[in-house]
Amino acid sequence: MDVATGAVSTLLPMLGDLLTREYQLQASVRDDVAFLKAELESMEAALLRISEAPADRPPDVQDRLWAREVRELSHDVEDCVEAFLVRLHHHHQAPPPAPPRDKDLLQGLRGLIDRGIGLLRRAKIRRDMGAVVRDIKRRVVEVGERRVRYKVDGVAAAAKPGRGPQASDGGLRLSALYAAATELVGTQARSRELVQLLMVERDEASNRLLKTVSVVGFGGLGKTTLARIVYEELKGQFDCAALVSISHNPDMEKVFRDMLCQLDKNRNTDIAMWGEAQLIEQLREFLRDKSYFIVIDDIWSCSVWNTVRHAFIENHCESRIIMTTRILDVAKQANSIYELRPLSPADSRKLFYQRIFGTEDAALPNHLAEVSENILKKCGGVPLAVITVASLLATKMRKENTDKYWYQVYQSMGFGLEESTDVKDMRRILSISYYDLPLHLKTFLLYLTLYSEDNGIIVEKVIYKLIGEGIIRKHHGKTLYEAGEDYFEDLINRSIIQPMLFNHGSKVWSCFVHDMMLDLIASVSEEENLLQALGGSQTMCEPTSKIRRLFLQNMKVEDVKKVVTMNLSHLRSLTVSSEAFTLLPNLSSFPIIRVLDLYGCTQVDNSHCKHICNLYHLRYLKLSLTSITEIPNKIGNLQLLQFLDLNMTNIKALPPAFVQLRKLEFLCVDNRTRLPECLGNLISLQKLSPCITIRSPTMLCELSRLTELRRLMLRFDDWDDESYEEPFVQCLSNLVNLESLQIFDCHNGLGSNSNIGMLLTPGPQQLRSMNIGPGTVGCVPRWMPSLFALSALDITLLTLQEEDLQVLGSIPSLRSLYIWVKEHRKDRHKRLAIGSDDCPFRCLTKFRIGPGAMEVEFAAGGMLMLRTVRLDLHVRHTLDQFGDFECGLESLCSLDRAVVHMNCYGAELEEVEEGEASIRKALDLNHKRPTLELEKLILYILSWINPRNSNVSRLSLVHIADSEYRDRARRRSILRNQEVLGPII
Repeated sequence: MDVATGAVSTLLPMLGDLLTREYQLQASVRDDVAFLKAELESMEAALLRISEAPADRPPDVQDRLWAREVRELSHDVEDCVEAFLVRLHHHHQAPPPAPPRDKDLLQGLRGLIDRGIGLLRRAKIRRDMGAVVRDIKRRVVEVGERRVRYKVDGVAAAAKPGRGPQASDGGLRLSALYAAATELVGTQARSRELVQLLMVERDEASNRLLKTVSVVGFGGLGKTTLARIVYEELKGQFDCAALVSISHNPDMEKVFRDMLCQLDKNRNTDIAMWGEAQLIEQLREFLRDKSYFIVIDDIWSCSVWNTVRHAFIENHCESRIIMTTRILDVAKQANSIYELRPLSPADSRKLFYQRIFGTEDAALPNHLAEVSENILKKCGGVPLAVITVASLLATKMRKENTDKYWYQVYQSMGFGLEESTDVKDMRRILSISYYDLPLHLKTFLLYLTLYSEDNGIIVEKVIYKLIGEGIIRKHHGKTLYEAGEDYFEDLINRSIIQPMLFNHGSKVWSCFVHDMMLDLIASVSEEENLLQALGGSQTMCEPTSKIRRLFLQNMKVEDVKKVVTMNLSHLRSLTVSSEAFTLLPNLSSFPIIRVLDLYGCTQVDNSHCKHICNLYHLRYLKLSLTSITEIPNKIGNLQLLQFLDLNMTNIKALPPAFVQLRKLEFLCVDNRTRLPECLGNLISLQKLSPCITIRSPTMLCELSRLTELRRLMLRFDDWDDESYEEPFVQCLSNLVNLESLQIFDCHNGLGSNSNIGMLLTPGPQQLRSMNIGPGTVGCVPRWMPSLFALSALDITLLTLQEEDLQVLGSIPSLRSLYIWVKEHRKDRHKRLAIGSDDCPFRCLTKFRIGPGAMEVEFAAGGMLMLRTVRLDLHVRHTLDQFGDFECGLESLCSLDRAVVHMNCYGAELEEVEEGEASIRKALDLNHKRPTLELEKLILYILSWINPRNSNVSRLSLVHIADSEYRDRARRRSILRNQEVLGPII
């Protein structure tokens, strides 16, 4: 499904399947299906042409009406086909067996009756299908005739004045270039930073080179305004200067002509007829011996930048170029990137007040102060948003019910602001980003209207739901989930959505859509009738006759009335809150539903689960935090199910038929839920969450069959002998697609000497992240160097040995390593060398080790890529064992940052100061002069006399700042096991 072609792209294969598979359709029905398939193929081509119309020449109203009717028709055909398949599926199910004592007597007679009834029912189903197909054929013919009657040709209409998102873009860009001084709030600090980045170099030789700085950010942040301010400030320092705008569909000859005219103001030659190549040659010739400063505004693609840059010559005259863009990949083409951030709350407030009251220092009445702060929070520091909303509010300042109007504006932000010239201008600027998207990303983005900025968007949650919707499709040999990750990365790269949190693999874990972009896509989604949302603050779209995607939250009285009158028989996707669930009809009323999200609906119990197991087309099912305690064997009916979340339920075990779900890719169950035997039959499973408890080596053999697994967490009930070792290595060898592995509680197993010489063949060559702990292993498994893609490893060892460092140092792609040593070797008096030829760590950039004595030292000339090191050391233990703190920090030639946590318990003040001085000295000797972050921790034993019981005492871990530690230490020495009477404040 997509916003341009509706269900046509998924429907065509289904119609082809009806014609080729043994569904025994009547001959006339088969002819009608073939006709529908041919017609829809032609309609799909026309819909695609309409969707690809340029942003400045959009389709006219008649084209859009015809396209909407075809999309609606495609959904109806899809409903018809899937309803037909549901009815056939139900009647092909085997009848329940007779009781054992009557089986022999009744089996023959009952089987004959059942077969006869089945034949009659299937014949009726096919007749009904024929009648529906004939009706749809009639509608298709009518749509085709209407297309001819009104000459709808699927081609974009000619541009009309004031139409399209770019119709007034030139004027809006001029407004940014020549904004009034009162609108330039917050630009001074930004311009200073940009000038510093542009003009200051480390040495004279670097300063003479041509330098390009890109300004990148979300639409409306003020990139053009900032570039113009810096241009006006610096252009007098260069021999010549120019500022040109590229925009979305540039005329490159015009761009080069404008640039040449601005640079060479004395040129008399007529250049109107010059071509692109001649203009570039003239620009290069003119700039050959001059220092120049050029601003290239609003670049949308790397290919355009590659064309523009041909005009710039490297002449060692200290020339500078600024380019502005919304696209991160374009920004990366520059020598340096200036990422434009939103305005601070204070600057947003100044701009807001300036626009409404004409002064930055206005005092708001109390009834407006709170709502104004909420409005500014939704504006998110985007100057365009602040100016737009402030302009909207300024029109109502001297009218009645001002406070009520302000609150209405606040409520509508993100879900359809009141139409005004300012709002339309803002949407026009933002819409350029939307219309530049490929078709699949437009549909993907519109779905994000369900998520507000405050809540954020959990990437994994959205991807799996949109896979179920059929919005995400495979491409370039990637899985559906990987394709969804690419969708998110593309939108982030285009500055349309913003990242919030990252996971340990530096992938985006959550992100958000700015409220102003949310406002735009909500208005587009409403126009396209993509989904309906009722309740809460996200009410979008008046319910139409056919609801296909419904999102219900906390319901208001008026929303309840709407739900009761809705026709939900065509529902494909339903997300509902506990409060709204009681308004729904029986779940069996949704025969063709694909996505069902009942998270938190405590009314859902085992009786509902029986109905759910008959929803044949389900792809996505979320039942977490419901009252279900048992999954019936009929779960095996859901042969198309891809996502299932049963977390936080009281389900004790999954039934044997569960392993029939051959297309299941994601499974989340409660820790207490027992998995079925033959788990290896779930051949499509990619993520199993939260954690599998391995109770025997046999379970490892079963697990090894899940060759599509990407993420896996394991816990071992026991690892008391070597019987686990070989099955575990074999299991890991078979999981060739594994990307992330976490192992808990392996009881000092996994690293036994028996695995010496073991290799992972072929092994998980995609494994990038591995965590072994908090349970310990005896030694680092010797097969680890065969994990060629492993880049991040956290491991908990009982003790650290030289052989362990050699194995770890041989992992070819390891970039991040954290070693937690449970027991330090008190008999070791020479530190282990790390980074030597035996354990080179050639790719390591981050390293952390601790706690206890500092047992390693960094070899001179080793670990050439290491940039961050974190040491968790115990002062007393380190001195007792090695007598100093010399660990070779001065020899790390690429080190940028050192983080040292010193446990000072039991140490004298002088010893702590000695350790700090030693670390600082080593870093001072390092030619990179890395930064130091030092923290000291002290463990006190606190005791006090209780009036009723003088034997009461307790332990407390107290973190003390450096200055406080010094004050206390000067008053008394910190001795081992010393008691401090009274609580320490």
